Amino acid sequence: MIKSTKLRSALMGISAVTAVSLGMLATPAAAATPPANCEGEKSDTWVHVVVEGVRNSDGLIGVTLYSDDSSKFLAKGGSLYTERFKAKAGTTNTCIFVPKPGVYAIVVYHDENGNRKFDRSGLGLPTEGFGFTNNPSTLAGIPTFSSVRLNIGKTNLGTRIKLRYP
Repeated sequence: MIKSTKLRSALMGISAVTAVSLGMLATPAAAATPPANCEGEKSDTWVHVVVEGVRNSDGLIGVTLYSDDSSKFLAKGGSLYTERFKAKAGTTNTCIFVPKPGVYAIVVYHDENGNRKFDRSGLGLPTEGFGFTNNPSTLAGIPTFSSVRLNIGKTNLGTRIKLRYP
């Protein structure tokens, strides 16, 4: 009978040999570099935002970042910031910095006329395309904050947001 310490040593040796043969030993990871098109206040954390369903290349795509605070969601002055990117019909690829890993909400809109505002009709209804993280339904109105929360646990993650046009 092999003593448990000898067995443990033998198994650890086999595990190390297997790991080396499979190329699984830990090696220092290269520091991630943000893409050139990443906008916002520079930090060590960023997220790729892929905006789908862009109906034309007119104007800009506004990407607005909100902290994990439901009282600030869609409130005037409640966002952390809004960055704008040249619209590209079909899909517009963007990247924004976030202050640190955590929970955020992202709202996008297609500013077709380039006036840097989210335009609404006289009744207050949207006149430009818009979308939210997690692509919640907007048939009954503005989605709840809990339905658009996005956990950005580390840098270089991505999310896809589909635009809806009125």
